[in-house]
Amino acid sequence: MLDAVRAGDSTAVERLLGEFREPLRRVVGIRLDPVLARRVDASDIVQDVLLEANQRLIEYLRSPTMPFHLWLRHLAQDRIIDSHRRHRLAQRRSIDREQPLNRPAWADESSLQLAAQLVDTEKTPASAAIHQELQRRLEASLAELAEDDRDIILMRHHEQLSNQDVAAALNLTEAAASMRYLRALRKLRSILVPEPKVGD
Repeated sequence: MLDAVRAGDSTAVERLLGEFREPLRRVVGIRLDPVLARRVDASDIVQDVLLEANQRLIEYLRSPTMPFHLWLRHLAQDRIIDSHRRHRLAQRRSIDREQPLNRPAWADESSLQLAAQLVDTEKTPASAAIHQELQRRLEASLAELAEDDRDIILMRHHEQLSNQDVAAALNLTEAAASMRYLRALRKLRSILVPEPKVGD
């Protein structure tokens, strides 16, 4: 579709951007603070991203510095940061005083699968309570991670980005991206499954 856009196909831009609407909504939904999400709809941010992409598409095509889907993701991250700054730093009632009603966007089935891999939970027929507790522990553990560690786990497990894409997005070598991911997983596992204290 990028070739069609370059060739001047008038409908190609709309088709191209439409293809990425739902993946972008997932990216934004994962990273939008649950408290902020009550004020700002992820779909509105996605719409802004697509409008900006439309305006800057020719500029991107002249000198693509990264794959198109990563470029869109980069635009989305900038919009999310702007939204957080506007709502947290503006001279108005702080949203931090409100009680969050939403769970973090990473609290989904893919998180549960990740947690199960990390803690090696056996699958049993009566696993509903175990799953709920595992989900609660994972949410708390992800929240304890440093932002860089949490981000790379979200990129790999929620956005389903390859190591190659993660490396490009973070401006790292593939080896460095892989090492950062493995370190983040080790940190997450150490929070989920702490080492027993001596004498326990």
